[in-house]
Amino acid sequence: MANTVTFKPKQVTKRMLSGLSPRAYEVVVNRFGITDEAQRKTLEAIGQKYGITRERVRQIENSALAFIRKSDSFKNEKDVFEELKKLVHSLGAIVSEHDLLNHLSKDKLTQNHMHLYLTLGDDFTEHKEDEHFKARWSVDKDVAEQIHKSLKNLFENLSDDELISEGELISRFLDEVKDLAEQYKSEEIARRWLSMSKKISKNPLGEWGKSTSSSIKTRGVKDYAFLMMRKHGSPMHFREVAKAVANTFDKKCHVATCHNELIKDPRFVLVGRGIYALSEWGYKTGVVRDVIKELIKKNGPMTKEDIIDQVMKERYLKKNTILVNLQNSKYFKKNKAGLYAIA
Repeated sequence: MANTVTFKPKQVTKRMLSGLSPRAYEVVVNRFGITDEAQRKTLEAIGQKYGITRERVRQIENSALAFIRKSDSFKNEKDVFEELKKLVHSLGAIVSEHDLLNHLSKDKLTQNHMHLYLTLGDDFTEHKEDEHFKARWSVDKDVAEQIHKSLKNLFENLSDDELISEGELISRFLDEVKDLAEQYKSEEIARRWLSMSKKISKNPLGEWGKSTSSSIKTRGVKDYAFLMMRKHGSPMHFREVAKAVANTFDKKCHVATCHNELIKDPRFVLVGRGIYALSEWGYKTGVVRDVIKELIKKNGPMTKEDIIDQVMKERYLKKNTILVNLQNSKYFKKNKAGLYAIA
């Protein structure tokens, strides 16, 4: 990988922790998971092991970290912190903890050593997870503020069920951050910044939108069916939908289940025998005579040809089915001009 580090973490950590008392050493290595099992332990767990309160563990940890920062062994490792700082800059100056640690190493133990350095280094600011963002680290206050603000704006300017391509989202985002230094204006960095947001995310087709939208947070067959039909762009038979969901998302999708889900969901409209369209395409629910009634209400009395033409745009039907409905005098009548009106 292009940006892996040149130093050996285990040796750096060993040198920096060498001046600690045995208990302070134990607390630090357990809190940061720099033991053989690479598990970060809670204050609670460490407290139980030593028979002390979690508050006391916190005090020992804080004073141990303060002791390390003042030590000569810490000052001697300034190249390590400089290298890490440059690396965070190259990733966009603010980056999610998950992305940063994964970029540094795929090995959990090495990641834990790196997490210790980020905590110790003066140049690194930790931003805890909140309602908008995942946990992240930054090395430039102004860039961090700008990115936080721009991601919030991006979210606020999306409508609830809007879906946009990654390219479109990145270009909107780069427009938001146009005042930033050129070194940060790359699609790769923009993608990394976008991944910090908890409010915006992408669906299995790579389209972006609000994380809460059912088109993004796909829960079960009906949401996958919706994405498939939207991509297809025209009405589909439920068998086709089931097959497309199974092939595209590698999900088991039984035909009967698919049909049941489509019937119950107002996003889908039955427009022919087993054929569904999306209601957002303008298709109306209801039986054929309801569709005819709506058309006459909207346009006034109509010719037989116009009615057939308009209904065929909304329903996949045989002409005869429409004619049979028009003949029903309970619902429709012909006026003196030979046009059909509502009875």
